[in-house]
Amino acid sequence: MLIRIRLILSLAVACLVAAVPGIARAQALDATMMEAIREADMTLAVTGFRLSTANAALCDRLEPGHGMQFHTLAQYAVDNRGLVATHFAFAGTLAVEGIVPGSPAERADIRADDSVVSVGGVRPDDALSKTASIDTLAKFVAAVAALPPAQPIPVELRRGGKRLSVIVYPVPACRTRYELLIDGGLDARAYGDLVRITSGYYDRFGDELVAAAVAHELAHNILRHRERLDAMGADFGFASGFGRNVGLFRQTELQADILSVHLLARAGYPADLASRFWQHPVAKGMSGIFQSRSHPHWKDRLRVMQAEEAKIAAAGAVLPPAPFVAERDLPLTGEWKDLIPRD
Repeated sequence: MLIRIRLILSLAVACLVAAVPGIARAQALDATMMEAIREADMTLAVTGFRLSTANAALCDRLEPGHGMQFHTLAQYAVDNRGLVATHFAFAGTLAVEGIVPGSPAERADIRADDSVVSVGGVRPDDALSKTASIDTLAKFVAAVAALPPAQPIPVELRRGGKRLSVIVYPVPACRTRYELLIDGGLDARAYGDLVRITSGYYDRFGDELVAAAVAHELAHNILRHRERLDAMGADFGFASGFGRNVGLFRQTELQADILSVHLLARAGYPADLASRFWQHPVAKGMSGIFQSRSHPHWKDRLRVMQAEEAKIAAAGAVLPPAPFVAERDLPLTGEWKDLIPRD
């Protein structure tokens, strides 16, 4: 889906968040660009909602799964805010960018371009920063995520000049925010309660295969890998490929690979999706990312995933217990070689 809009996004990138590396100036947006941005954001939002809600039972940190994707005027360059406000019918500083199909928000008849007055009593900040920033959006989303995961949420909206009040009945979801970085590079990271992935993944892999990468990052969050690496004093920089860092990072990468197969299965994705990702020519060729000293070789990762897919297939209709979840409170050991099946 995103392949068709790659050129549009390359033009629109300078109009988004100032924190994106390499952005030096704002470029004027038009309607086509704004809809391309919306489409890109919603592609990831749909995948994230599907994975987070289907795997809520594996998560000890939950949020209400409502299916609303928000955006704020503050995240756009100042020069473009007037155009953005008109196109997306902003009646305030925060609005619904899109709705996940089949979600509680859709059942409540919330629609794209509804302006948000409050969600569960959480009101958006009316102040606008002088430069583009996602801080306001992140703060609002975090406050909504802290609401009880399965209790009704009163939502106050503005649509077409009228005030609306609706009730959303959310489903529990893993507490993770999904953020698309409009960038042609290949970068995917997990930050404990955030999964960030670049649009370059969609350009090269397509929507379905990217779900495998997103599931891998969600697995890191479920297993608290970031916190546990911090607790072990792991170095996330250049030194990640040296000394004891190597074992720690390879352990977490392989654990996330294995758990991601289970996350995909529980969300109803094709049984071989994870292994197909690692058989893709781009995945094989990304030596700078995936074959560094801190990451296992792609052939080892493929073997791990194929073995786990075989276990799930052999289990039939009843999925086996998800691995490593019961160990997420324990320190990492750096032991990783035994995770790779032997011939």
